[in-house]
Amino acid sequence: MRVPLPTVLREWGRLGLIGFGGPPAHVALLRELCVERRRWLSAQEFEDANAACQLLPGPASTQLAIYCARRAAGPAGAVLGGLAFILPGLAMIVVVAAVALASAPPDWLRGVGAGAGAAVVAVVVAAGIGLARASLAGRDGGARAWALAYMAAGALATVFLGPRVVLVLLGAGLVELARRRRPGAAVHAWPALLVLGATGAAALPALAWTAFKVGALSYGGGFVIIPLMHGDAVDAQGWMTDAQFAGAIAYGQLTPGPVTHTVAVVGYAAAGLGGALLAAAVAFAPSFLVIALGGEGFQRLRGSTAARAFLDGAGPAGVGAILGAALPLTAGIDEAWQVGVLAVAALLLGLRRPAFAVLVGAAVAGAVAALVGAPLP
Repeated sequence: MRVPLPTVLREWGRLGLIGFGGPPAHVALLRELCVERRRWLSAQEFEDANAACQLLPGPASTQLAIYCARRAAGPAGAVLGGLAFILPGLAMIVVVAAVALASAPPDWLRGVGAGAGAAVVAVVVAAGIGLARASLAGRDGGARAWALAYMAAGALATVFLGPRVVLVLLGAGLVELARRRRPGAAVHAWPALLVLGATGAAALPALAWTAFKVGALSYGGGFVIIPLMHGDAVDAQGWMTDAQFAGAIAYGQLTPGPVTHTVAVVGYAAAGLGGALLAAAVAFAPSFLVIALGGEGFQRLRGSTAARAFLDGAGPAGVGAILGAALPLTAGIDEAWQVGVLAVAALLLGLRRPAFAVLVGAAVAGAVAALVGAPLP
C-alpha cells in the first residue's frame, strides 16, 4: 500500500525540522518513523539500505531519507520526501548566511560564528579520530598498512593540494580496487585519474564544480566536505576568509538536516542567494539521481565487492582528509578567547560529550564574548 504524498510531506518535513545532530540522529529518526512506528520497511531492509548508502559518495543520511520515501510512496514520494527533509535546514542556513555574510553583521552573530568555529576544529579532529579507528578495525596487517597510507595521502593532500584533494580520494579508491583485482597494477590508475580530474575541473564553473565534489565525490563521512570546499572557497577563489569558512562549518552543524547544507553558505559567499541555491541544487542532485536510477537493485550495492574495495581505499583517504582539514581551520582562530573555547571543546569531546552540545555551548560562549566587548576575528 502506497503512503499518501501529504503524509510523506508531513513526516519527512518534520524530520527536516528536528534533525539536529548529524547523520547518527537522522538514521535514528528514520528508523523510528519507518520501521518502529509506521512499519513501512522491515528492520532488515532498513539496515541493508543504510549499509548501501554508506558505500555511496555524498550525504548518506539524505540518501537514506530519499530511499525510505521512495519505498513508502514511490518515485514521487522520493522527490517530495527528499525535498521535505532538505529544505527546512537549507532555508535556515541561507538566512543565517545572508546575515552573517552581510557587510555589517551583528556582533552577537559574529561571536556565534567565532566561538562555534573555534570548537569545530576540535569536533573535526574528534570525528576524524573516531572514523580512523572504525576504518582500521578488523583489518589485517597488510590491509591496515594500506589504509594508513591512504589516510596519510588524504591528510597531506588537504594541506598541500587544496582544491585537488578530490583526486587523492578517487585515486585511493582506484588503487585499492586495482590492488585487489591485479596486485602490482594499482599505480597505473593514477595518471589517467589526474588527467580526468584536471579536465573535469576546468570544464565546470567554479562554484558548480565545488558543489559537485561535495555531492558526488565525497567519501568517508560528512566532514569530508570540509577539505573539498576549503581549497576552493578560501584559497583558490577567495570567496570567504578562514574565519568565515570555520563559521560556515559551525552553522552547518548547528542547523537541522544534512551537514551538506554548508555548501549553501559557500555558494552565498560566492554569488549571493542565487549562488546558495545553485550550490545546494548541484550538491543534492546526485543523491536523488542515484536512488532513482538504482531502482530495486540499489540494495545489491551492499554485496558488491568492487564498491566495497573502492570505498576501502577512498574511505581511509577521506578520513585522512578530515584530519588534515583541522590545520587550515585553525587559521580562523585569531583571538585568545577562541583558543580557550577550543581547549574546553577538546576537553568535553574527550569526555565523550555530544558534539552538537559542545558546538551549542561554544556558540553561546562566542555570543557572550561579543556582547561583553571581546575582540572578534
